[in-house]
Amino acid sequence: MPDIQCQQCKRPYPTQGLPYRCPACGGGLAFDGPITLDLDRVEADLPGIWRYRHTFSLFPGAQVVSLGEGNTPLVWEELDGLRLGLKMEAMNPTGSYKDRGTAVLVSQLAARGARSAVEDSSGNAGASFAAYAARARLGARVFVPEAASGPKRAQIEAYGAELVCVPGPRSAAAQAVQAAAGQGAVYASHAYLPFGLPGIATIAYELYAQLGRAPGSIVAPVGHGGLLVGIQQGFTALVNSGKIPGEPYYLAVQAERCAPLWWAATHSGGGEPAEGQTIAEGVRVKTPAHLATLLELLDGRRGAVAAVAEDDILPAYRELAGRGIYVEPTSAIVWSAIQPLMGRIPEPIVLILTGSGLKYQ
Repeated sequence: MPDIQCQQCKRPYPTQGLPYRCPACGGGLAFDGPITLDLDRVEADLPGIWRYRHTFSLFPGAQVVSLGEGNTPLVWEELDGLRLGLKMEAMNPTGSYKDRGTAVLVSQLAARGARSAVEDSSGNAGASFAAYAARARLGARVFVPEAASGPKRAQIEAYGAELVCVPGPRSAAAQAVQAAAGQGAVYASHAYLPFGLPGIATIAYELYAQLGRAPGSIVAPVGHGGLLVGIQQGFTALVNSGKIPGEPYYLAVQAERCAPLWWAATHSGGGEPAEGQTIAEGVRVKTPAHLATLLELLDGRRGAVAAVAEDDILPAYRELAGRGIYVEPTSAIVWSAIQPLMGRIPEPIVLILTGSGLKYQ
């Protein structure tokens, strides 16, 4: 199994404690190799993502912290004569795909003896963390921007977590949580700690099982980028295991008002992307943790980035609802993005619908 190390100085992750950056040089953390998938080791008697437990690089003594995440449906819809697969990640226990990564993350925290932790989020990651922390009997404090949707704030508090609403944009909540981490709190970052990526990679394994092959294209919303990075790592593991001949084409989708990945991919000159207000709050991230990795992946040959105009988001949200698919606006941006690309990306096409419409407003 791969181990975690610093991306800069290559030091291994400490054997004690739970730093979210390298304690020696402050560098980012990542696994030192690809996920190792052996389908002969799949534990079919375990629920959801945990049947792939051998891929998670768990710390010694880690226990399963689960609410039944994973094993989400793949529903087919037709748009202008083209069949599209909809991976229904909103059907995870707290209503978003975040549960796949959080289940592994909290299992790792518990294995290292954490009793409490802090997290920052636009809402979904915070709600997921609050739920799994409650499941593991960990104290939780969640920092969110004060504009985070009411249902998400209520969900976080319902699980017993302390909710800290931070004035200003999403980046202000990130700064506040890092200040708390600087004072000694364990920062259970879904963005900077790589623990949860193997959990997200299970989306790829499920799609392989549901389709009997790899999709031609994956279309996913991108904020920090962990969703697409995790899925890509899952398909790489399937390639390395000999189950598929190659990976899908990846389309990352952002909201035009806050699209740093799209900006970096399309602007070679100066300036910087805006952190504008968008109804797709789940992808309002000014400085994505996985920016460099995604720029390398989305090079035009293996994938691309699309930015959706604000005026196109609510119509897509309503159109999906009219087809019986109730997701939040962050998820609906993939529906907006796919329409101008019909016939231009490989089929079959799978859209990742990340969060429930019950979280909106």
